[in-house]
Amino acid sequence: MRRGYLAQVDYRLFVDNVDWDVVKAASEHEYGLADLNARLFLPQRDESIRDELAAAWAATASPRAIVFCRTVEHAERLAELLRRAPLWSGALALHAGLAKRERQSRLLAFRSGEVPILTSVDILNEGVDVPDVNILCFARVTHSRRIFVQQLGRGLRLRAGKERVTVLDFVSDLRRIAAALNIKRSLEGGEVEILDQVAPSRIDFNDQRVATLMEEWIKDAAGLETAYDEHRLQFPSALATLE
Repeated sequence: MRRGYLAQVDYRLFVDNVDWDVVKAASEHEYGLADLNARLFLPQRDESIRDELAAAWAATASPRAIVFCRTVEHAERLAELLRRAPLWSGALALHAGLAKRERQSRLLAFRSGEVPILTSVDILNEGVDVPDVNILCFARVTHSRRIFVQQLGRGLRLRAGKERVTVLDFVSDLRRIAAALNIKRSLEGGEVEILDQVAPSRIDFNDQRVATLMEEWIKDAAGLETAYDEHRLQFPSALATLE
């Protein structure tokens, strides 16, 4: 990315649905990752995803998007929700529950631009080359770093006229946050020359309190990405200063 071989990223982490009562109590309990992911963050609604997606769509030239979903049912439900908006009247779901011929037809329609947006479950993780994709939306949880990188890679291919890929990440999972922070640190490092003509990537939280909190909690992002659910985190003692 820093050398200009991959598309630059505007990565937005949506983690503002935080149960701050749990944050306050966190230092009193030895929560593991599974406990924290279940207690700390509350589920995002599909309507919120749709609204943020619409804002990113309006700000992107020739937008083409993939939304990664949790299940086949979720992919179909979200595609139906998107089709209600004039922006995405042609939105379709792509998943293993469809016949092979239908999957191929929908993918070809997406590649040609006839279908502007797809909701997907795993089918688009690898082996699919659509360099026009410039918006990715994560609406699913995956603890696999390999799958996360594969899905992110769907938007990193370069093409003429493509400035960057916008990533909307609604997955409130500490492993994912750690992965994003690790990418951010590597992009901000100084050991590789950054080309002047390439705009820098950026990774932002929509709630800066959460950004501060995560930086304090996650001291070793690379290790946390692959940590087991039993892994315990050390918490800063002065959580009240973040309120």
